Amino acid sequence: MYSIDQGAASFPVTTISLQGSAFTFTIKQLDVNYNGTLDPGGKVIMGNALQNGQSHALTLEHVTTEATWAIPEPPKPMAADVIPKFDVVTVKPSNPDRQGKGFTVRGTHVMTINTNLNDLISFAYGLHPKQIIGAPVWFGTDKFDLDGIPETPGRPNSKQMKQLIQSALVDRFQLTFHNAQKELSVYAITVAKGGSKLTETTHKPSDSVNFLYRKLGQLTVSNATIKDFCDGMQGSALDRPVVDHTSLTGRYDFTLDWTPDDSQFLQFGPRPPSPPEEPNAPPALAPALQEQLGLKIEATKAPAEAFVIDRVEKPSAN
Repeated sequence: MYSIDQGAASFPVTTISLQGSAFTFTIKQLDVNYNGTLDPGGKVIMGNALQNGQSHALTLEHVTTEATWAIPEPPKPMAADVIPKFDVVTVKPSNPDRQGKGFTVRGTHVMTINTNLNDLISFAYGLHPKQIIGAPVWFGTDKFDLDGIPETPGRPNSKQMKQLIQSALVDRFQLTFHNAQKELSVYAITVAKGGSKLTETTHKPSDSVNFLYRKLGQLTVSNATIKDFCDGMQGSALDRPVVDHTSLTGRYDFTLDWTPDDSQFLQFGPRPPSPPEEPNAPPALAPALQEQLGLKIEATKAPAEAFVIDRVEKPSAN
């Protein structure tokens, strides 16, 4: 499926069927379930799409070639062997009234929104903020929006996105650092008894890794390694570094639904008091990982990389 108003990305249909006049399809990646009725002439399907608990009317029509919408040309990937840098990049203080945070690519622009230095370094180097040593207080308080155009054409992959942010940290924040090994409190991800329940991705290795929350505790992941999943979880949900002890080497598509506790998602700021427990609420993170993905999470101590700040400055005005 293509959403024409949202660019050239395609979303694989998980299941599809026609029984008599009853037509259904699901898109697991988007949490979409569609139920419709095919008209006797076989030209129109009228129905509703249920997504994230909300129902939307959706009518599908078989049209002539002349009336068909052209699927946009998908963005060409950046050459995989390129180590990219920004041709130009602006860094501005974030709008304090704007909600959320994110890293994205829009056309030729690589952008971040509402990101502090902990966010930028964690993303660029695959770290948890607790692995960053010697950072000034403003690392966690001052938020910035980055907007840059790479020197090399094409859509960067996840590794190249990180390399671009690394170059911006050096050029605009004058960042220098060194690495050290320290024993830290971590969460270790292992394969649960009974084995992994993960599904191999339908995407190409050159496609982007997606790690998206529909809301806190409702996660959609695609084209991701377990290391990508660990990096995403430690950068968004968990209060300590997350390490991969699974030995799984594939790339996977999956969803994960859980009920967060009060120690999770603190990176997004203070959370409102937890609502009363609902009888049909998803399980907590540990049982959700085991039941839905066949993975186990355990708090432990393990050697982990520490990122020691030698020098950093706030960026000058653009």
